[in-house]
Amino acid sequence: MRTVDPAKHAAKRTAIVDAAAGCFAEKGFERTTTADICRAAGISSGSLFHYFPSKRAVFTAIFTDDARRTGDRLAEAAEAADPWTALLDVVAELAGEVAHPAVVRLVLEAAAQAARDDEFAELIQRNDAALRDGLAVLVERAVDAGLIDPGIAPRAAAGWVAGLIDAMISRAAIDPDLELAAEQAILRTILVRFLRPV
Repeated sequence: MRTVDPAKHAAKRTAIVDAAAGCFAEKGFERTTTADICRAAGISSGSLFHYFPSKRAVFTAIFTDDARRTGDRLAEAAEAADPWTALLDVVAELAGEVAHPAVVRLVLEAAAQAARDDEFAELIQRNDAALRDGLAVLVERAVDAGLIDPGIAPRAAAGWVAGLIDAMISRAAIDPDLELAAEQAILRTILVRFLRPV
């Protein structure tokens, strides 16, 4: 019986998802074909379907994998000695993802797919809730440490922080000349003025 090397299997799956992300960013979900994904990944259709049952499953994996990575990063940040700096660092990393044009296009494509696919919409909603939960933990730790205004409810503040990250993506979608470094500096200033004790 043939055994599967888990590391090789995971690496191949990741390579397929990464190749597919490029296709979906370039052509959108509807116009991307499994043949496009196979070409980009350098694999046969049989190999693709060994890892994923459908094009939709590959598209979903992009956002499932991203949510897992974000969750791992938030969990790591929650263990940091300085929760305020950890919060600012995480927000900078997440907002900084808009530097990659493909990320913005994928987010827009995800919104379009969520409008026509209730199950996918639920996935996006779960991802958003997990992001807000993770940010709320950081805010609460910073409040407890006296680094954030104690009058701010952590969960509500986390929602606004997540909204500011979304705003960066929206700005990047409509402004191709967006200066990311300048926008990130403004975002940091907003967070400091919004969250720090008066």
